[in-house]
Amino acid sequence: MAIPDQPTLRALLSRRDLGLHLVSPDDSLAFDALDRPLRWVHSSDLADPTPFLAEDLVLLTTGTQFDEAGTADLYVSRLIDRGVLGLGFGTEVHRAGIPEELLTACVSHGLPLFEVPYRTPFIAVARAHSEAIAAQAYARRSWALDTQRGLALAALRPRGLDATLDELGRRLDAWVGMFDAAGALALAHPRDAVAQDVRERLGERVMEILTRGLEAGQSLTIDDHTFMLFTIGRGGHLRGVIALAIDALDQEARSVVTSVIAMAGLAMEQSEQLARSRRRLHTQLLASLLTDDPTLARRVLGSLPPAPVVVAVASDAPAGPMAEWWERHRAEHGTSVFLAESEDGVTMCLSADDDALLDEVAARFGVRIGVSDPDAYDSFARAHAQALTVLRQHGTHGVARYSDTVGSSILTALATDEARLVAESRLAPLREHDARTGAELEWSLRCWLEHDARAESAAAVLGVHRHTLRARIAQAGGLLGTDLSTFPARAELWTLLQTARE
Repeated sequence: MAIPDQPTLRALLSRRDLGLHLVSPDDSLAFDALDRPLRWVHSSDLADPTPFLAEDLVLLTTGTQFDEAGTADLYVSRLIDRGVLGLGFGTEVHRAGIPEELLTACVSHGLPLFEVPYRTPFIAVARAHSEAIAAQAYARRSWALDTQRGLALAALRPRGLDATLDELGRRLDAWVGMFDAAGALALAHPRDAVAQDVRERLGERVMEILTRGLEAGQSLTIDDHTFMLFTIGRGGHLRGVIALAIDALDQEARSVVTSVIAMAGLAMEQSEQLARSRRRLHTQLLASLLTDDPTLARRVLGSLPPAPVVVAVASDAPAGPMAEWWERHRAEHGTSVFLAESEDGVTMCLSADDDALLDEVAARFGVRIGVSDPDAYDSFARAHAQALTVLRQHGTHGVARYSDTVGSSILTALATDEARLVAESRLAPLREHDARTGAELEWSLRCWLEHDARAESAAAVLGVHRHTLRARIAQAGGLLGTDLSTFPARAELWTLLQTARE
């Protein structure tokens, strides 16, 4: 809807029915001198009316106070200091024209001076401006009501929150962005109206606000962009921030934004409840998939990621934010993923072609992820077990893949905490002897076994005589209580050495 222009001196001068005429030369005025918001029109013939004036008004006078020479410059100077935006002179009342000294003073100080003809009463000028203010206020209220209706209709569309923010940006003619509780830009309209680096710096400020739990609207400037920020939620449960690339909001626009914040908070609360319900459902479907039968999951979800798939398990991972990240990636790139929570962690099933995305997830959320080999859904349980196995052996943040770790050695797969405890207990007599005497029986055993139990080659590496090595092997066998002349005993010893922590 068309909204009347802001009441200004220029708008007042353009009223043909008033017959006002600008006397000041254009080059004597600031570029915006006629376009500043005009609050009121007042009349006075006092020599110094400033104690009775407010800022941002136009003063009308008939000039009786200029009977004495030299008073015009001081008079105009006082008006400028008080914040008066313009001076109207009523001609043919007390004087036949505008005093030259008044025009000179107005030109000198850059104050717009205009003529009010005898046929135009001062009250008509004041009434015209009052009507303009009333029309502007009515138009703004009508705009607010129409905008509220538009936002309500937008909220009923699919992806209602997205549509609501789009409508808000269009109505305010400004960029609108919504950051989630993790400080990530979840929605933005128009998407690329603000440069990427500015959005990233804005996101850092948003994270600071969310971390500190601030609730009040804030304003900040980044490069040439001014933003107003409004938090969604209250106290220690802030759900996000809405950012507007706008300098200021009047009362009507602020009421519209407030309603959008309330709608966003409600939508996010409902979305969070729905997401929790969806995650609980996915937990049950995960149990079904672990029977190697995807029929129920396909029937409930409609589809699953195309096989072959990899199964990934993340430890100590935030299921909600991770699900939101995958949902945004799906909306933008069409990526399909099945995500579910269980006591083992957050399980993700995705096409083997999208396996590289797991590195991005691990880096973003600072978690460790175990990933299976690609397989079909009828081997889902085996893939899940592979992911858990490598996850339990992978102690640092990042992604560990079964094919790169556990799949390379059966001994590594057997290296559980229980197995390590047994191995270290069996090797304890040997290690205590080495620690007490300074001997190197364990190192000699490792070298001997690595050389296929051949004393000559192992002794050469150790720098000792082969008989010395044989004596060490015999001594070590005695400490361990085993006969190392047999292959089963040597195989068991090699397993112990590989499993125990060095």
